[in-house]
Amino acid sequence: MLRKIVIFGAGKSTSYLLDYLLEKSEEEKLHLTICDLFPEMLPNKIKEHKACSTLKLDIFNETERKNSVKSADIVISMLPAHLHINVAKDCIEHKKHLVTASYVSDQIRELDKKAKEYGLIFMNEIGVDPGIDHMSAMQAIDKIRKKGGKLILFESFTGGLVAPQSDNNLWNYKFTWNPRNVVLAGQGGAAKFFQEGTYKYIPYHKLFRRTEFLDVEGHGKFEAYANRDSLKYREAYGLQDALTLYRGTIRRVGFSKGWNMFVQMGMTDDSYTIENSEGMSYREFVNLFLSYSPTDSVELKMRHYLKIDQDDIMWDKLKELNLFDDHKKITLKNATPAQILQQILEESWTLGEHDKDMIVMYHKFGYVLNGKKRQIDSNMVVIGENRTHTAMSKTVGLPVAMATLFILNKKITTPGVQIPINKEAYEPILKELENYDIKFKEFKVPYLGYNPNV
Repeated sequence: MLRKIVIFGAGKSTSYLLDYLLEKSEEEKLHLTICDLFPEMLPNKIKEHKACSTLKLDIFNETERKNSVKSADIVISMLPAHLHINVAKDCIEHKKHLVTASYVSDQIRELDKKAKEYGLIFMNEIGVDPGIDHMSAMQAIDKIRKKGGKLILFESFTGGLVAPQSDNNLWNYKFTWNPRNVVLAGQGGAAKFFQEGTYKYIPYHKLFRRTEFLDVEGHGKFEAYANRDSLKYREAYGLQDALTLYRGTIRRVGFSKGWNMFVQMGMTDDSYTIENSEGMSYREFVNLFLSYSPTDSVELKMRHYLKIDQDDIMWDKLKELNLFDDHKKITLKNATPAQILQQILEESWTLGEHDKDMIVMYHKFGYVLNGKKRQIDSNMVVIGENRTHTAMSKTVGLPVAMATLFILNKKITTPGVQIPINKEAYEPILKELENYDIKFKEFKVPYLGYNPNV
């Protein structure tokens, strides 16, 4: 008898997810139903696969959505995060397991009691970050604890980047994920972390000038800026006694200094709209943020404001984006500065058809064993194939697909709303990911504690 997997959403991160489940469909007796607003956009090899059917579905069509959930043995939601709750409530109503790659929202968390009561598994945060970061970190932490070690430092960094062979702009960056999230990164409050027993805070306007450097063997040097809340997983990971907890986002060295120019100009602001934005030139947009001068050019005013010279690489980075072009026009009506900046950047930073992306993840584990401080670092680097089969879609989609299959096959059985931090979940998934060349290199380094007064 066929086991039915219903998938809501078939966006950028689903290519490997669909490939994996369809490759397993015969031996695992699976049938996929892909529900999407534009199913015709799916590749023919997916649409025409004998183990697959598609359904044109508006997620707000309650009747069709509920019927789809009702027909499933397990449901995968790859919708935008705020829409998961609609599907999750249907899964409770019709007693179906649910898998998502998104952060657990408060609304989803409220369904935990019902999920446990019905014996349902609601697996969330099973992508790359969050997802592979949880699983790889907990595997290493559990190993250290098993040896009798006490964790005192945990740092974790992840970045979606352009691969070296496709890195052809001065920013060493292209969009591999939702561009809006990149433009708004770090907003909404100060970045908060814990360093050698002291709480540390970085306000948004300083975030991109406080970076940490990482060397990844064979891949060069990177920088990382702090995520907004590094303490979010202190309880989940059991790190209440750790002296240092820091999570950050990886970029190539120099990106953050460049991005800070947009922050200082006010171009990443999403709190107000520009009434006459449609038809405005890129040059006019830049000039909005600069003082009036009857004689000075936009270029001169901007260099003066940012305190950069015309032979500074930062100036070349700005020029490369065509920011001073009087002919390129903004097509958005009543847009926020952040929305306009996103449109400008997408023109330069969108992956080309044959471009490859890259995911880099880096963990640091400091611990005390037999009275001595020790440290283990580990890293993972994954290179994408092309614009469709990206490293991002691979590292997001494969863990989702694998978790789904392990739930169906009763290898993951603990009910409730959860993230993959238990051995039952992380062990089989990490082992299976290694078959797809998603694995960590681990190495011992001297313990790098911090001076708390610095």
